[in-house]
Amino acid sequence: MASLYVPLTGLESSSEALSVTSNNLANLNTVGFKTQRPLFADLFYQQIGTSGDGDPKQLGVGATVQAVDSEFTQGSIQASGVPTDVAIQGDGFFVVQRSGQELFTRAGDFSTDQNGNLLTQDGAQVLGYSATNGIINPGATLGPLKIELGQSTPANPTANVSLALNLNSDTAVGGTFSTSVAVYDSLGGPHVLTYNFTKTAANAWNYNITIPGADVGAANPLTINNGALTFNGAGQLTAPAANVAGINIPGLADGANTLTFAWNLYGASGTSPLTQVSGPSATSSTTQDGYASGTLSSYQIGSDGTIQGTFSNDQTVVIGQVALASFENDQGLIRNGDNNFQSSLASGQANVGSPGSGGRGTLSGGSLEQSNVDIATQFASLIIEERSYQANAKSVTTIDQVTQAAIALIP
Repeated sequence: MASLYVPLTGLESSSEALSVTSNNLANLNTVGFKTQRPLFADLFYQQIGTSGDGDPKQLGVGATVQAVDSEFTQGSIQASGVPTDVAIQGDGFFVVQRSGQELFTRAGDFSTDQNGNLLTQDGAQVLGYSATNGIINPGATLGPLKIELGQSTPANPTANVSLALNLNSDTAVGGTFSTSVAVYDSLGGPHVLTYNFTKTAANAWNYNITIPGADVGAANPLTINNGALTFNGAGQLTAPAANVAGINIPGLADGANTLTFAWNLYGASGTSPLTQVSGPSATSSTTQDGYASGTLSSYQIGSDGTIQGTFSNDQTVVIGQVALASFENDQGLIRNGDNNFQSSLASGQANVGSPGSGGRGTLSGGSLEQSNVDIATQFASLIIEERSYQANAKSVTTIDQVTQAAIALIP
């Protein structure tokens, strides 16, 4: 009997729906998992005639699961404190590569191997943009990211020095004041320079800058620069009228190149951090732009995907950027397992770029996106699908009873 096959389609589609719901519940704690839902449709109809008013008489032949789509809604973000963990807020997928195949995932529970490669939990390489001298090239080629703790950054010789200090206007002629600042040579070696100030007249001071003799292979401190400072009646520096450039320290004992730097007497606004007013001679701050070499000690991933590395010399340098991909049709992606998706003709090609651009979401470092499975909704679906299965099973037994009754009519 054809009617027996109608509830069988209901049993089959209900069974498929139960599988989808069971899979959702099984992945309740899967990082970045996206809920699926079965979409039912009725099968074709048989026209067995028309009614007296001409309307068609049709008999349906059952139901089927027409599609199983995914709900790409945002999962909750949970802080983990693990620097390699990254959560996507908004649209997009991480781009990963495994055995030469490009895949996409929402799961940001990454880790690093012994070589510093940033990997997913199934061993795929996380792709992004590498930095050169702390700069990301917008047109760079997508490639595997590496975060090597212990990697070094080269030293940077001092090019500019600035002192913010006051020279006491009440100091007697011949009175002195000294302060010091550390600078770095091309090898990253530190050298403590001493700035000596001597009052020569009202509103007038001489200065000389010395370096320890041992730093230049000499027995006594060596003067590397000297000159005069003049202040007006308001205690403002008037001469020199420009920064002192071209201060050279040749012949450094550690073999570094000649150190050349400028003493910036004036700021960007044109005012000088050197003053001469009534009050104690004191240095409020010293700044310089050199630093020794350092090793990577920690890192964090920013909202735009940049990996900011903090080195032992207190320098922060960009060492890479995580990329994101977006698609015209997320529903067209093929699930590959292991939290991965694969592009298809239905999804269209991946649009890869920086997080926060081109409609792509932003990132939250040290956090993970949780599954968007709602347990209450899934339990409700489970009950409905179970009842649907039971109802279709009852239809089978009813048709079986009707068949047996018909057979019993035969003498």
